[in-house]
Amino acid sequence: MLPNYADDVSDAAGSNGAAREYRIGELAEAAGLPVRTLRYYQERRLLPPPRRVGRVGLYSEEHLARLRVIGNLLERGHTLEGIRELLSAWEQGRDIGAVLGVEKVVTAPWSTEEPVTMTLEELAGLFPGQVNAAAVAEAVELGHLTVDGDRVTHWSRRQLEATVALVRAGVPLGEVLAVSRRLQHSMDELAAMFVRLIADHVVGRLDGRDLDALTATLDRLRPGAQVTVEAGFARAMDRQVRAALDRTLGGLAASGDG
Repeated sequence: MLPNYADDVSDAAGSNGAAREYRIGELAEAAGLPVRTLRYYQERRLLPPPRRVGRVGLYSEEHLARLRVIGNLLERGHTLEGIRELLSAWEQGRDIGAVLGVEKVVTAPWSTEEPVTMTLEELAGLFPGQVNAAAVAEAVELGHLTVDGDRVTHWSRRQLEATVALVRAGVPLGEVLAVSRRLQHSMDELAAMFVRLIADHVVGRLDGRDLDALTATLDRLRPGAQVTVEAGFARAMDRQVRAALDRTLGGLAASGDG
């Protein structure tokens, strides 16, 4: 559920609708944050300055609501600079929910892979004699594994099963990891090409103020990129397998003639 700034303001006002003002220590306590964090947010222009009464700064319920929104956005993985820009867009009259709707479509995971966790011993059992410190370190660097004490988590059960099948068929684990590194580099280049294509020819032609239309367009294009890559890879595999088969049969024929 997307954070709703208006709802947070309403919640902060309380059931009796009476406005309240806070000194900085009281605001920090209400928000569950250290005072130094509030001062830092003010320095970064995330939090507007308080109302001054003499030398005392008084913060409103809108300040508390904003702190709650900042907390929600931080939990969603936004940087403080990104949050500042989002709040600025809201202040300029844009619906922050619509802004976050675009963000949700763009940053939603493209993968629905199921991670799998096991002990290091169990991992080694899948690849007898081939799991050592160097292999684990390379798998971690590639993003396949995360290590927590004596337990490891592979990001994708399907990929792990495919790797096991290759190794059991006779492909060394080191070779699989080397190909994985090259494949990851190629996939990064392919993904960057798609991003540029959409950014230059789709996003650039839409009215940046119509965030709902932008969200719908990005959501509609999302599966197309995946289908294009999957279909293209399947076609390439057809070509390469046929070429390899022709070479193999040609070699057998030559051996038979000899």
